[in-house]
Amino acid sequence: MPSELIRQLVLQNNYPRLNETSLEVFLSANEHSVLFFTEDPKQYPESNDVAVILPELVAHFSGRFQVGVIDREVEHRLHRRFPFDSWPALVFMQRDHYVGAITRVQDWGDYLREIERLLNAAPLHIRDVGIPVIASSVVAPQ
Repeated sequence: MPSELIRQLVLQNNYPRLNETSLEVFLSANEHSVLFFTEDPKQYPESNDVAVILPELVAHFSGRFQVGVIDREVEHRLHRRFPFDSWPALVFMQRDHYVGAITRVQDWGDYLREIERLLNAAPLHIRDVGIPVIASSVVAPQ
């Protein structure tokens, strides 16, 4: 369950809560977007800090990206699609293509430099996660 601070972030800023279905619609509607993966703020208290910083970053970048907050119920399933390794995470997307992520709390100047870089970066190719399938011809002994 999200913290009260994260609930207020969503309500006050009209950030959509995204699940598997609404994520695809959100990404296709926005040239640049940021997905906020909060995890459990009790376990990762920096999530609340990022919730305070995020609207300030949005204001600084004057509408260059839209924010969606990933619903806690689907967060781990959706995390598998994006290569970040710590919580909380701001995942940067160009339409439905992954560009990069900023994890944990950063210094303000680091946020500004990295976000500017990510907004101008080419999308990254993400390899599918899974077990490779190899076709083989098996000939039964005669």
